[in-house]
Amino acid sequence: MSYERSVSASPHERTPETVWQIQMPEIRVGRGAVSELGFQLEDLGVADDARGLIVTDETLAELGHAGRVADHVEDAGFDVDVYDGSEREPSIEAVEECISFVREEMGTDGYDFYIGLGGGSCLDTAKTTRAVVANGGEILDYVAEPTGSGETLTESGPPLVLLPTTAGTGSEISPVAILSVTEKEIKEGISSNNVRADAAVLDPTLTTSLPPDLTAKTAMDALGHAIEGYTTHRYDNLLRPEDPADRPVYAGRTGFTELFSEKAIDLLSSNVRRAVNNGDDLEAREAMLKGALYGAIAGLTAGASLCHAMAYPVGNKYHSYHGETIAVLTPASTLGYNVASDPERFATIAELLGADTDGLSTRTAADRAREEFVSLQRDLNVLPSGLHDLAGITDDEIDWLAEQTVDTQQRLLRCNPRPVTKADVAEIFRDSLYNWE
Repeated sequence: MSYERSVSASPHERTPETVWQIQMPEIRVGRGAVSELGFQLEDLGVADDARGLIVTDETLAELGHAGRVADHVEDAGFDVDVYDGSEREPSIEAVEECISFVREEMGTDGYDFYIGLGGGSCLDTAKTTRAVVANGGEILDYVAEPTGSGETLTESGPPLVLLPTTAGTGSEISPVAILSVTEKEIKEGISSNNVRADAAVLDPTLTTSLPPDLTAKTAMDALGHAIEGYTTHRYDNLLRPEDPADRPVYAGRTGFTELFSEKAIDLLSSNVRRAVNNGDDLEAREAMLKGALYGAIAGLTAGASLCHAMAYPVGNKYHSYHGETIAVLTPASTLGYNVASDPERFATIAELLGADTDGLSTRTAADRAREEFVSLQRDLNVLPSGLHDLAGITDDEIDWLAEQTVDTQQRLLRCNPRPVTKADVAEIFRDSLYNWE
């Protein structure tokens, strides 16, 4: 069977995909789940005399979260060190510092276990550190060509448990670690099932200190995962690899991932207002963590697409938070340009977001998804109104952003349900300058 265009491979003859798979860490969810961390490490086979490392940042150390986690680990009989040098939107150089810390403290074998505590940046730092120490060499050895050498990670390394303090990034279950390449003003991912953590602990009591703006920004990232995963290509519209080991980690949506997308959109959109306006609302916080988890299961299995592809050049050049970048780009990209790919599916999204679509045509109902999403953003009152408000971006900078998206983000653009050109991307960026006045 001949394919002129494939979203998963170069043009060639191959059969359609017929197999889908789900790979997840061991997951614990609920208030007080962090107190079971010692038991969880034992369950993962960590020896009694083991020494581990908590990877976090200065803020979480100052808030006492790192000390609280360390106490639970030490109460179970393990030794643990704390590295609090993680940075926001981590650069390769910053993560190399964490790797150097590990090698200086423990030699080439590294620690017996690792714990990532924080937002996506801390978790990606922990994931990358564990993987590179276990496999040897440097980070760029495992970043895809042409930026890196594109070598394969063959080892997962010792147990890794991730504890998110935000509800949004999905890094706790993702097989990808995103890093900034400072000199090229781009972001690259190390993508491998050997990057994925062994376990995740989602405890809402770790998220109550998250301020309103970061609560909203990370929620928009989670919604992006859920919606993009719900609208990407079906797995059986992709091509089957000759070797199962070559199946991409973003492998297309299935009935399984669609269920999680729908639940994620509902949970996130119906609870984020409460979580933003009352950070101590544990019921809302727990619902947000569940929504983010479900969105990650959907979007980071099926595949993120155009919006995330556009967000990486923006975030790397202007150092904006990833979640707020997703927030300003989603209306024009996922809920604007992509609606034509499947209006009925987007009409369902509008309903999940809370829109009343009774009596509307399918196409009109689909367009309500964008309106409902923007209305939610405005209600939160802590998000930028567009790219101009986000980082002062003007029309003069759009061509460069479009070029960077097309040149560096083909891995994500291949997941998009509607073909996209550089001119299309430029127009979507232009449409994203102002989502409301």
